[in-house]
Amino acid sequence: MFLDYYKLREQPFGVTPDPRYLFQSRTHREAMASLFCGVTGGRGFMAVIARPGMGKTTLLFQLAQRIDATAKTLFLFQTHASPRDFLRSLMADLGIPDEDGDLVKIHSKLNQMLVREYRKGKRFVLIIDEAQNLDTSVLEVVRMLSNFENSAQKLIQIILSGQPQLARKLASPEIIQLRQRLSMVARLKPFTIEETCLYIDHRLRTAGYDFQYPLFTAAATALIARSSEGIPRNINNICFNSLLLGRALEKQEITRQMVCDVLADLDLSTLENEDSVRLDDAAGDPDGESRDDHHRRSEHRPQNEHLGVAPTPDLTLGVETP
Repeated sequence: MFLDYYKLREQPFGVTPDPRYLFQSRTHREAMASLFCGVTGGRGFMAVIARPGMGKTTLLFQLAQRIDATAKTLFLFQTHASPRDFLRSLMADLGIPDEDGDLVKIHSKLNQMLVREYRKGKRFVLIIDEAQNLDTSVLEVVRMLSNFENSAQKLIQIILSGQPQLARKLASPEIIQLRQRLSMVARLKPFTIEETCLYIDHRLRTAGYDFQYPLFTAAATALIARSSEGIPRNINNICFNSLLLGRALEKQEITRQMVCDVLADLDLSTLENEDSVRLDDAAGDPDGESRDDHHRRSEHRPQNEHLGVAPTPDLTLGVETP
C-alpha cells in the first residue's frame, strides 16, 4: 500500500462514510444547515436528494454526530421491503420485540418508546437511506409514522435520503399526503473544479499528509475534476488508483499523465474492445500482420497527441462513500 510511501496516517480515499472526511461544499453546507434546523425545529418530515456518490450518507452521519446530545438517531438501510417487514426491521434496530408482526402491537410499542425519549428530553430521528427504493405502500407507512405527536410537537423526525428517482416518487399523486408533510428538501450538487481541488486537499490533510509539496500537480487535479464530473465517489476512485500507480512507479508526485493512465484503466468499455481485437487476431490478418505486431510497431510512434484528451471513464464501480 502507499500509506507509508506518502507518509499518510490512514487511507484518505476510503470506502466508509467517515464524517471527518466530509468536505463542506456550498451545497453541502446549505443542506447541513437546513437539516439541522429542521430536526432541532421539529419540522417532522425532510428529504435530502442527490446523485449517487455525492456524499449523502456521510452528510447524515455528521448530522447525527451534531445532534447526538439531544436526539436518538436510527439509520435504516434495508429499503427493499414490504410494509410489515419495514416495521419489523425498525423495531429490531430499536431492540423492541415485534410481537410476531402484529401491527397494532408494533404501533403501541413504538409509541411507548417515543414517549420515553420525549420525557428524557430527546428527539427521535429516523433516517431512511436509499429511500428511492421504497415501495409506495411502505412510503404510506412512513407517512403514518409521522402521526406520532403530542399537542406540543412531533415525537419523530423523519429524513428520507435518496437519488433523484426519490423526487419523482414524492411527486406522484399516489402519495400526495406525504408530499404535503414534507417541510424541506435539501439537494447536493457536484463540485466545481475549485471545490474538487479543495476536496482532495481536505482528505489528504485529514489523513495526515504534511503538504511540504503538492502531492497532485495542478494539471492532474484539473483533469480529475473534469473526468469525475465533480462527484466525490468518482474523485475518490481516481485519486486512490492514482496513488497506487504513483507508488508502483516510485513517484513522489501524481502527474496528469499518471491520471490519464488511471482513467484509461478504469474505462471498462476498452475491455470489450480488447475482446473484439482478440477475436480478430484469431481469424488472422489478411495482410500477414497480426494486430499484436501492429500494436508493438505503433508503440514507437509519438504519443503526444493523446495527452490532450482525457478518456471517458466508467466509474460505476467506484468507492462507495466519500
